[in-house]
Amino acid sequence: MTEQTTGSNDNQLRYSCEESPPTGLSVMLAAQFVVLIIAGIVIAPAIVLRAAKMPVSMEAGVIFFALFISGLTTIIQARKIWRFGAGYILLMGTSGAFIAVCITALEEGGMSLLMTLIVISSLIQFVFANHLSMLRRIVTPLVGGTCIMLLGVTVMPYAFREFVTAGGQAGYEAPVVALVTLSIILGLSFFGGSRLRLWAPVIGIVVGSLLSGLLGDFDGSRITAAAWVGIPQLSWPGFDLSFDRNFWVLIPAFCIVTIVGAIETYGDSVAIQDISHHKARPVNFKTVQGALYADGLGNFLSGCVGTMPNTTYSTSISVVDITGVASRKVGLFCGIIMLVLAFFPKVYAVILSIPGPVVGSYLMVLILLIFMHGIRMVTKDGLTYEKGFIVGIGFWLGTG
Repeated sequence: MTEQTTGSNDNQLRYSCEESPPTGLSVMLAAQFVVLIIAGIVIAPAIVLRAAKMPVSMEAGVIFFALFISGLTTIIQARKIWRFGAGYILLMGTSGAFIAVCITALEEGGMSLLMTLIVISSLIQFVFANHLSMLRRIVTPLVGGTCIMLLGVTVMPYAFREFVTAGGQAGYEAPVVALVTLSIILGLSFFGGSRLRLWAPVIGIVVGSLLSGLLGDFDGSRITAAAWVGIPQLSWPGFDLSFDRNFWVLIPAFCIVTIVGAIETYGDSVAIQDISHHKARPVNFKTVQGALYADGLGNFLSGCVGTMPNTTYSTSISVVDITGVASRKVGLFCGIIMLVLAFFPKVYAVILSIPGPVVGSYLMVLILLIFMHGIRMVTKDGLTYEKGFIVGIGFWLGTG
């Protein structure tokens, strides 16, 4: 594989990945980083379970494991254990790209089928980690971009469903709350500075929830009922090893989404190297392999315990670039904080109590980001008539 060189970030980098900031600063920064991503980790599984009409009692256990595995894999990415991990700050969390396929799997075969599909499709990442050039040859920007855009389109109906209902009833309150939330997130994203842009989803969710409360659509009973510390009721339904028609129909979709996630991790692991050193240095493809191994391990473990697959969050690159702190120590504390939060049900009860219109707005922004990423991939080398025709055919077949 040809060698690439990363750029120098020396002008704004305060602590490189090898350096160790004071512990107090590291913990404070790690806490801020986790606040930025925790909503995504918790909300995505909740959306999947609710859309598939699964029992409410399942939510706490699924989210416990989502936080736990996100924390564990974030630690592995920072520390690098054997072949697993990049050795950089790569925040891990629930993958929004899996929302549509996970909903379908739950509807068709329940949690047992979903677990089996996640575990088997996760093995693909280990294969591609050993053959990085094959990954780039099979998933071209045209193919990967079209798949990513389709993922966004298939999730949109669930966002609209939350967008227009409040407390299960249609009324003026839901659209008002949703539009205000969406306007704040998009407004800060478009017109805010780089730091404010990072906090746009968090600010939008907080303001939207407060407005929903003023309009009488905030139910805090779940927060009151949740324990401060503890492990939620867990259940393990086991794997569905019947390999029936549902499995064979869904496994290609899970494999495609897993490969697309691997491409995202590939890009994030290259980008984080670019901004984590004082001086320019070649891209270390062993680091890329380690990131993919850790991502695959996270997906495998997610399937084993019954929660959604995870992925690297591109927020990692933004927060390192803005704060100038790339220390592995901060990444380690990020993972530890996520692990600890998994044992505080009250914390994710707060997030699960976010009103539907606010969740719908957040999901809509997430879909927009996924769709934009797909467009960038498709148009990376220019959009010819032939490429446009292929994308159109792909959309027609995918949505049909």
